[in-house]
Amino acid sequence: MKILIVDDEVIIRNGLCTVIDWKELGLTLLPPASSAEEALTRIPVEKPNILLTDIRMQGMDGIQLAHEVKRLLPDTETVILTGYDDFAYAQQALREGVTDYLLKTSRPEEIIKAAMKAKQRIMDKWENAKQETMQTAALRSQLLERLLIQGDESSLAPVQAWFRKKGVQPDASSLAPMRVLMLTASGWGDGALANLLLGAAENMLYELLPTVTMLKADRIVLVVREEARVSDRGGLERAIARVRQTLKCTVFAALGRSVASYGELQASYREAGTVFAYRGLLGAEGLYASGDIANRCGGRTVCSQKEESELAAILMSNNRADLRHWVNRKVREQLEDRSATPSSVQAFLQSMVIAGHRWLERSQGGVQPEAALHTFEVDSRAEDEVFKLLSSVMAAFHEAIADKPYAYIQKSIAFIKEHLDQNLSLQQVAKFVHLNPNHFSEVFKRETGLNYIEFVTRERMRRAAEILQESQAKISEVAGRVGYEDIKYFSQQFKKHTGQTPSEFRQSVKD
Repeated sequence: MKILIVDDEVIIRNGLCTVIDWKELGLTLLPPASSAEEALTRIPVEKPNILLTDIRMQGMDGIQLAHEVKRLLPDTETVILTGYDDFAYAQQALREGVTDYLLKTSRPEEIIKAAMKAKQRIMDKWENAKQETMQTAALRSQLLERLLIQGDESSLAPVQAWFRKKGVQPDASSLAPMRVLMLTASGWGDGALANLLLGAAENMLYELLPTVTMLKADRIVLVVREEARVSDRGGLERAIARVRQTLKCTVFAALGRSVASYGELQASYREAGTVFAYRGLLGAEGLYASGDIANRCGGRTVCSQKEESELAAILMSNNRADLRHWVNRKVREQLEDRSATPSSVQAFLQSMVIAGHRWLERSQGGVQPEAALHTFEVDSRAEDEVFKLLSSVMAAFHEAIADKPYAYIQKSIAFIKEHLDQNLSLQQVAKFVHLNPNHFSEVFKRETGLNYIEFVTRERMRRAAEILQESQAKISEVAGRVGYEDIKYFSQQFKKHTGQTPSEFRQSVKD
């Protein structure tokens, strides 16, 4: 904050400059002026915040100076210092905007007190202006959000005035085409740095384009006047390139349709939002519009049986590195699928997590809590989310069996349940848990109450019953999925265990 002393008496000027330590008071002392005329030539350039001036000087007096300063710099605080104890002068000075009145005979502490009061008044003005600006900006953002999201035109007048002030609309008599641009910037890190980057990008775009802006969560929403070579698609790409190069960041932007009225801005906003949802599928940066996603009809939404088997083997192995590699590969396949949509990717990622929970339920022989529905980021961050969820499934299984005296039996049971469609021998399972077949067979029967063949047959029949109940698969397909090539033999075994043929069982479930 700067202070300027004006007095035509050199002794007074120098005394005020040297007797008081202005720097200690948080004030920068400008070189003093010897006349009101000199002060007026310097004030527009040096812009003092506080003016301490004599009232009686040759030429223009202090009251006239205060009047001119009020016109040039309305927020400047003027303190009159005079040798004349004249109430009439004080009254006139107050009418001209002078905020304090002191005699030259005043002690230094009185002058300091007056200067500090002036400084505090300025700081109060700054704070009030800041609060008013923030409140106005918040109100504008609120009204703009209601217009874009809800299509609410009930408070359109302040929005129209704002659009005209910022050059989005030239005047009140006609409307220029407008469109919504939704943009995000990344590359500075997370948290406060991410917010700082968005703010910097918003300020740059505000200077480069005829636009009004609104920060919303992780993105900037802009309403842009469409103008050839300025804010058409080429102009927007140039502005985005400037932001990217200047701020050393990555920018992804989605463009809504061009509209000719305020009421249509909601449609432009929705279209921009639809395109913005593809930011993990279209690429990390660039400017995209609805034409760039027109041919996407949706990719796979469910894991295949083969993928479920791969996942089960990895979860059983308790190898986090293998799980990470598998998850990353599957997620990237989805993100790189040129037919994928955000909803199809969401569904596929959810199916991966559900597959893990189904395996856990089968492996532990009980009903597990259903996998919670997650909203995944449709970009590379999804790899971390899916990996984290499946890691917890893997940990739950291995922690559960670690507390049991014959953990390898639980592990072998999980292995059997995942390979019921194969001709799985006792020797293969024993090898999987690194045991001698004879010892494994003995412990297995003691722990399960069934010999190996009896146990496998029971689990195959249970799985067959589940498939018959949950799907319309042909009997031959059901037999194959539980390891039987001979349908007749499968049907005999199924009736032996359930008292019904596969067809009778399916019908009884329907009834």
